[in-house]
Amino acid sequence: MSDKDTATLLKEVSAELVRVSDDFTKKAEAAMTEVKNAGKLADETKATVDEMATKQTELVGVVEALKVQLGEVEQRSVRRPGGGSDRTKSVGAQLIADEAKLKGFSASLQGGQRLNIAISDIQNALLSSGVAEGVVEPQRLPGIDVMPKQRLFIRDLIAPGRTGSPAIFWVQQTGFVNNAAVVPEGTKKPESTISFATKITPVATIAHLFKASKQILDDFAQLQSTVDAEMRYGLKYAEEQEILFGDGTGVHLEGIVPQAQAFDPAFTVEFQTPIDDLRLAMLQSQLARLPADGFVMHFIDWAKIELTKNQVGDYVLANPLRLAGPTLWGLPIVPTEVPEFQGEFLTGPFKTGAQLFDREDANVVISTENNDDFEKNMITVRCEERAALAVKRPEGFITGPFSS
Repeated sequence: MSDKDTATLLKEVSAELVRVSDDFTKKAEAAMTEVKNAGKLADETKATVDEMATKQTELVGVVEALKVQLGEVEQRSVRRPGGGSDRTKSVGAQLIADEAKLKGFSASLQGGQRLNIAISDIQNALLSSGVAEGVVEPQRLPGIDVMPKQRLFIRDLIAPGRTGSPAIFWVQQTGFVNNAAVVPEGTKKPESTISFATKITPVATIAHLFKASKQILDDFAQLQSTVDAEMRYGLKYAEEQEILFGDGTGVHLEGIVPQAQAFDPAFTVEFQTPIDDLRLAMLQSQLARLPADGFVMHFIDWAKIELTKNQVGDYVLANPLRLAGPTLWGLPIVPTEVPEFQGEFLTGPFKTGAQLFDREDANVVISTENNDDFEKNMITVRCEERAALAVKRPEGFITGPFSS
């Protein structure tokens, strides 16, 4: 069908639509009058109104399809002067292209006929052909899905400090014999003794490296910030393990747990539970004149304590309907996920009994001059820190296994 025939047919169908709409309006008004007078609508009148409504809907669809066809023709004439056929046709274009079917439908508008289009024709109209790979890009989700991380709180318990030296030299009081007493006038006064010892705590370096392509970090800024954050987290994770479990050999920090006192309660209670263990450990610290200010334990052990119930099934500590920070006996709980620490606990005077001295804060440095990085256009990302841990009062820290 030519463009001229399409325009003519559009004009004819539009005129027919106007006529049908007018007839439908008049019939609808008559139906309303009939309902008002008779109280109901006759079946014959209802069938006529439904038929006219169906015709009007069909005509609207044909008019819209014709408009789409004319719009496509105009666009093709602008893009490709001189004509040419499309490789694929829209549903509206296929409708107009079937000239015999469309003319038959137009001629029989009064007969209530419908125009049918095969599903295969519609599918072909919706499929693109000859599209090069990569033209339709996949949807990219924002951000980077990073791995879950353990919360790190041990440093928050310990007193902070700074140093500008490669080692910490400090003096520790190791003993005090108190012989103070009431004495008569003119007699020799009793003598007390105070013992001191010197301590040297070296500054340790905690570090790790990461290799990456220079192009990927230059082209993907978020990846660079993610690498920065991940490396800093890895450094702090290693730092926490050293603070807790460093054995002091070689360049390791001398951690708190290896220096802590074994749990030796002053007394025991009947049906002793982990909750009792922690209170007795607090007492042991108090008897050492160094009151505890926190607990460290595994996530699993803390969950078991929270789920402790009494004989009637009520929770002893937890309230599932209320959010509260992890505390017990008035002290904060610092959970850890170190497998070796499951079933054990640590308590003590973290603020007064230990101090972490930062010599060099955690920092990230990028270099292209490591090994053959320059030749391969690679970079080396280094993250490191330097710190020293001084456990000044190890007798105040108590560690041991929970009661089963």
